[in-house]
Amino acid sequence: MSHPKTALRTDAAPAPAHTFSQGVRKGPILQVSGQGPVDPDSNAYVFPGDVRAQTTRTLRNIEAILAAGGASFDDVVMLRVYLTTRDDFAAMNEAYGEFVSARVAGGVLPARTTVFTGLPREEMLVEIDAMAVLDS
Repeated sequence: MSHPKTALRTDAAPAPAHTFSQGVRKGPILQVSGQGPVDPDSNAYVFPGDVRAQTTRTLRNIEAILAAGGASFDDVVMLRVYLTTRDDFAAMNEAYGEFVSARVAGGVLPARTTVFTGLPREEMLVEIDAMAVLDS
């Protein structure tokens, strides 16, 4: 049986800046597009120079898109983190750990990959995307 592909949309996360969906769900699989430290109300990049605060804002955006698709961090199986410099890894990891650990029941944390790369906007220190698998 084929499942329809559905674009996810919520005002609780920033609107996409380009030609992509905030997230897509097809059957039990939900993919959240890469999110950055953008305030959903103003669509402005926030917390310049503070990777810890940027990480938390980015994860809040992911959480809102997951919710729009009927998911939560309990459903997340993979998070990919993109950082502009290794120097920010420890602060990102601390903020990430606090945020994700508080939202995962049963102690099974999502898998994760961290990549050091350039990002689309100079003010972005971090970008994160997520994949969730739902029971239904």
